[in-house]
Amino acid sequence: MARKKQFDYFGELAHLAKNAHQAAEILEMIAIDYSLETLEKEAVKIHDLEREGDQIVKRILNELYISFITPIDREDIVEITERLDDVLDSINSVAYLLSSLVVEELKENALVFIAYALEATAGVLTATKEFAKFKNSKTLHTMIDEVSEIEGKADKLYSESLKKLFTNEKDPIEVIRWKNVYDQLEALLNASESVVDVISGLVIKNS
Repeated sequence: MARKKQFDYFGELAHLAKNAHQAAEILEMIAIDYSLETLEKEAVKIHDLEREGDQIVKRILNELYISFITPIDREDIVEITERLDDVLDSINSVAYLLSSLVVEELKENALVFIAYALEATAGVLTATKEFAKFKNSKTLHTMIDEVSEIEGKADKLYSESLKKLFTNEKDPIEVIRWKNVYDQLEALLNASESVVDVISGLVIKNS
């Protein structure tokens, strides 16, 4: 009787991170030539990646129920899976929010946020891939630091954006609309940093 092929937890985690980065790429493409029509057309691809991500999460969790041996502790696999899923969910939420709030034109700061998100998710993808070989990786710690640095810049941008919004915008509807958008973009960058924070902690735990 043939042995069952060993489940590739690290490969599935990398797949989840790849979906998040691809979703960020689509979001940036939407932002560069932004219109509600483009958003509605292209955001479907982000929604599809998010649904595929849900299936990846389900595969990982289902395998944890039946596996006798896992490469790291089960609860650690669950945590990093959930954090990666949060990144993908956050990107999907940005796309839904821009549509539901009928954002007809993106502010310059939103474009910068989205550029940061693309950089951060690229770092998350690299860090997730490198995590499988963390004992010998020469780039993992650099990627963790880079994502944290990007999130720090996003924090500053978030504060500046809110200050500018509440100082200059007189239309209360616009204030509400953009406060929600900035909050969600900030949540996306926070989610990205959360992934590398978890990875950093797991490297220490498993070293």
